[in-house]
Amino acid sequence: MGPDEGAEAGSGQLTVAVEDAPVEVVDGAARLVAGRCVACGTAIFPLRARCTSCGGDVERVLLPSRGTLWTWTTQGFEPKPPYVADGDEFEEYGVGYVEFDGFLRVEGRLTRADALAIGMPMEVVAVERAGRTTYAFAPETG
Repeated sequence: MGPDEGAEAGSGQLTVAVEDAPVEVVDGAARLVAGRCVACGTAIFPLRARCTSCGGDVERVLLPSRGTLWTWTTQGFEPKPPYVADGDEFEEYGVGYVEFDGFLRVEGRLTRADALAIGMPMEVVAVERAGRTTYAFAPETG
């Protein structure tokens, strides 16, 4: 399936992401590249050419740079491939869902695995991992 193809409505098939980097830096703030279906209004992350709910066209939307930690946990063991470690030794890390103004919840890696609380303000940060720009969530700094 190519990037311009999507699922038939109700097929349950996923569509292909249309951008390499899920994050864009705008005026110094990292923002996630998401989408909204023009037909049914479904919020989609990462951005896809077709809606995963109805197969309709999707418009590009930049999420706010800040959200709220909805839930989180720690990853205490090394995941199976295709996971790429940051260094030679595995280090525990946090994973959580951040909610963006009731629009969408996005799962991502957390920059800290301690001092976190559900409901705390978080910000999107751009990070380099395995030679690619991706995102993580950090406790809001100001």
